[in-house]
Amino acid sequence: MNPPLPTIEGVSPSSQWLPPGQWQTVLAFLTERFPRVSIDTWAVRMANGGVVDETGRRLNPESKYRVGACIYYYREPEAEQQIPFEEYVLYQDEHVLVADKPHFLPVVPAGRFLRETLLVRLKKKLKLAYLAPVHRLDRETAGLVLFSVNAATIGRYTSLFRERQVEKVYEALAPAHPTVSFPVTRRSRIVRGEPFFRMKEINGEPNSETLIEMIAGEASTNRPIRYRLRPLTGKKHQLRLHMSSLGVPILNDRLYPEPSPVSVAAADEYTQPLKLLARTLQFVDPFSGRSHCFESRLALTLQNQ
Repeated sequence: MNPPLPTIEGVSPSSQWLPPGQWQTVLAFLTERFPRVSIDTWAVRMANGGVVDETGRRLNPESKYRVGACIYYYREPEAEQQIPFEEYVLYQDEHVLVADKPHFLPVVPAGRFLRETLLVRLKKKLKLAYLAPVHRLDRETAGLVLFSVNAATIGRYTSLFRERQVEKVYEALAPAHPTVSFPVTRRSRIVRGEPFFRMKEINGEPNSETLIEMIAGEASTNRPIRYRLRPLTGKKHQLRLHMSSLGVPILNDRLYPEPSPVSVAAADEYTQPLKLLARTLQFVDPFSGRSHCFESRLALTLQNQ
């Protein structure tokens, strides 16, 4: 279904299906569903034509609640902080786009981030009506992200990841380990942990696998080692958790092995980025048959550790 509201400066409208309930008006539902947005704010958005149903009909504070309707609106986070790092487009054809994402920039809108995301920046910069990530990187991780620019063909590219036909190689800076002999393959079962934004390993059949190699540095020194990470699977925080579990947590990781006492949301330590980079992305294009191998322009340095 094409949204009845246009994309404005890269920002596409959000949508919300109306579930069964006792709300009398759409306004009552929205006020309860999104408690951080005041009823007056919703009323203003409605008056400006920024809230419509699936037919494009403008809704007002008196519009009746209709189970099964789809409501479209624009998110408007307050006082969004500008992220002072630029992304780069490395490649684009009629099907896909490859971007080099800096540290701290989220891939897609969520929470307090909307315009300061890789997706919205690219849609605005390139004037694209459609753009969708084929896979994701953490906000703290830098490097390569593959996007679809064609809604009709995105499924062929997501299937490459699902069927493990994409080779992803990462680099990380982390301490040396006095006893672990690299290369080593880490296999474990990763599930959601506590708090909700962390993951954890538990006993059980492994659902994640990473090959970890040392590529620069001396284990006998106190200086950080450069590691190459080859994930066979793609669980959330997999690389960060596997490195931490081996006793070599990635430098400047605020979540593993233990959460930082300073909340990530409250303090953007731009001078201390997570030392993790999605270095290369390699796959055979399902349409042209061409073998693609992309490499990030970014680099991990030991400065500003």
